[in-house]
Amino acid sequence: MKYIPRLKTKYEKEIIPSLTKEFNYKSSMEVPKLTKICLNQGVGSAIADKKIIDTAVEEMSLVSGQRAVQTKSKKDISNFKLRKGMPIGVRVTLRGDKMYEFLDRLIAISLPRIRDFKGINEKGFDGKGNFSLGVSEQIIFPEINIDKINKIMGMDITFVTTANTDKEAFGLLKAFGIPFKNVIK
Repeated sequence: MKYIPRLKTKYEKEIIPSLTKEFNYKSSMEVPKLTKICLNQGVGSAIADKKIIDTAVEEMSLVSGQRAVQTKSKKDISNFKLRKGMPIGVRVTLRGDKMYEFLDRLIAISLPRIRDFKGINEKGFDGKGNFSLGVSEQIIFPEINIDKINKIMGMDITFVTTANTDKEAFGLLKAFGIPFKNVIK
């Protein structure tokens, strides 16, 4: 028997019918869906120490369950001692089953581990149905061993959906179980 992620099953069995009812969709194909989750980590301090970028790639790969890639600078900036082509960040794009697995771990395990967590601010929508949130410490993920951390670094997590409006995307992400502070008016 093939393994199917818990949130994928939840999307098909519960979220599609509830969103169809809430937004009066005529077909289940109109219901917005999560297409990908992008994780990004800017590592500007890697200019001085090359080992930082390697540890960032390792940590991001552990967190996402998929190999992370370095992002390189596009131009020279002399004030920052930056040359074109130097590694300055790490990124991963998750799709399919790995995306649902990461979302499940993020909601159930990682977000509750944030200090003084009162919910996610809903101001991260871009107007086209995508949502971004910033995590200030990578140690909220249980895959990372706190004893081996050299430097606390944050990351950006972007949820890309097929929703046309922020309200539809909010409804979708809320149905998945993302703990928002308030409701969008």
